[in-house]
Amino acid sequence: MAQKRVNVTIHSQEKLAEGIYSMWLDAPEVAAEAKPGQFIAVYTNDQSKLLPRPISICEADKENGRLRIVYRIAGAGTLEFSQYHAGDKLDIMGPLGNGFTLQNKKAFLIGGGIGIPPMLELAKHLDCEKTAVLGYRDAETFLADEIGKFADVVIASDDGSVGTKGNVIDAIKANGLKADIIYACGPTPMLMGLKKYAAENGIECYISLEEKMACGIGACLGCVCHTKEIDEHANVRNTRICKDGPVFNAEDVELLNTDQQRERITSGHQTEGCKCHTIKIKE
Repeated sequence: MAQKRVNVTIHSQEKLAEGIYSMWLDAPEVAAEAKPGQFIAVYTNDQSKLLPRPISICEADKENGRLRIVYRIAGAGTLEFSQYHAGDKLDIMGPLGNGFTLQNKKAFLIGGGIGIPPMLELAKHLDCEKTAVLGYRDAETFLADEIGKFADVVIASDDGSVGTKGNVIDAIKANGLKADIIYACGPTPMLMGLKKYAAENGIECYISLEEKMACGIGACLGCVCHTKEIDEHANVRNTRICKDGPVFNAEDVELLNTDQQRERITSGHQTEGCKCHTIKIKE
């Protein structure tokens, strides 16, 4: 499907937890092509906000031509989205990105925070033994019951109010869980930990990276990450998260925390074509 901007109607919207909203869109063209792990670019109706917001696809109802996104209010754009109602219209572009490659192996579906929503569509499509390990801040375990219809669910929470106190790896260890493949989406520190855990245990691991994006189609190089291989588009050891990802084999990408990003930028080690020095790092 050619990537094009389309105007769609909001079918429904509801609040799932504090600052977390679920929106269904009447978008038959996009829903028909959507795969687990892909995302859409969502435009606000405020013309002063030029850039779209990348939001992962939570569900694709191909039969009824609807698409579901679940998002967190993180700024002015998503705050505007939360104020929309059924019948309102907005522009989207998608589906974008590569999505997860489905394999018939005993699987962990690991989501942290707003990286949890894409695990629902993935759980629906994976035909294998699977356990969803979900990380939350507190007892507001949005989507856990819905994911539980398609996979066993194990929960970790930062404050210990539900499930295992700690992170998703703590929950895996506490419950003695085993798997042959990991599919994960969430904040960079979580993905860094999972990459290390997978390497130490010989587990195949695919991670969906979160990053601020501009064009969403790979043209601007505003969302690159560092890789082992040279990217044929930019001829550097970077790859475009929006176009070549957002899903990567964990072995193929280099994950950096905020301090490491700053160190690389100030030391002058960013390679030609890398736009990481132009991206504002949110504290």
